[in-house]
Amino acid sequence: MNSLIQELPTSTQETVGPRFLIGIRVRDKGKSELFDPGKLKLSVGMTVIVESGNNQEMGVVASNKIINFAKKECRNYSRVLRMANKNDLQAEERREALEKRAKNLCNDMIAKLNLPMNLSRVVHLPAANKTMFFFTAEGRVDFRQLIKELASNLHHRIEMKQVGVRDEARAIRGNGVCGESLCCSTFLNEFTPVTIRMAKDQGLALNPSKISGVCGRLMCCLQYEHGTYKELIRDLPKPGSRIETPEGPGKVLKNEILEQNIVVRLDDESVMTYPLDELKDFLKPK
Repeated sequence: MNSLIQELPTSTQETVGPRFLIGIRVRDKGKSELFDPGKLKLSVGMTVIVESGNNQEMGVVASNKIINFAKKECRNYSRVLRMANKNDLQAEERREALEKRAKNLCNDMIAKLNLPMNLSRVVHLPAANKTMFFFTAEGRVDFRQLIKELASNLHHRIEMKQVGVRDEARAIRGNGVCGESLCCSTFLNEFTPVTIRMAKDQGLALNPSKISGVCGRLMCCLQYEHGTYKELIRDLPKPGSRIETPEGPGKVLKNEILEQNIVVRLDDESVMTYPLDELKDFLKPK
């Protein structure tokens, strides 16, 4: 009985996660992730070494202690191993220098071999003795000769990875036309489909330069208010349709969606703006 009582705290301890977590922005990742700091006393701005899969990576502390409210869910968080020392910083400098050299070499080889691909970034993994080259391309690329050339010059394993333009924008990071950091590199966890219908429903000009993000695809933010716009346009007539008004029949030029106004060109060529409430009885199907 006594032995059972003594074992209970150990069993309970195994099912409870860390009391506090800490946000760390790991290299090559746009947003911070939660790690178990253990007994380390860390403050924002410190450079640390953390677990990352089977590797160790360098990161910067981005937030102070966060209470782990979900500790009873028994999730396994990666740990902060230690604060970065002089050797760690020197190793990081060597890695950055190798990546720069590898990127320049790869770009030269792509031009020499005339390959239809765009190299965007290079990541070296010292623990695996491997360098990963991320690129975008319209279709499949035969890069066998490119790998041979890179391997003979760099003397370690080479991996080529084709990614989509949205994934690459997330990795490279930057600012959108709004001036804010890209949504995909800050808070968006996954991409959801964005359609031209969303732009139409919001009454936006279908100009690619106005509704496309830095990746060249439709802006992710078009989906944020799409549900609200669908509700707002539900009772509005379609632009180009003919309707009746208190001043007579006319053609709908456009809808001012947020203001819930309808702009109509009457048959006498005059242009009138009507609140939706004023035309509701005229818009009802006969």
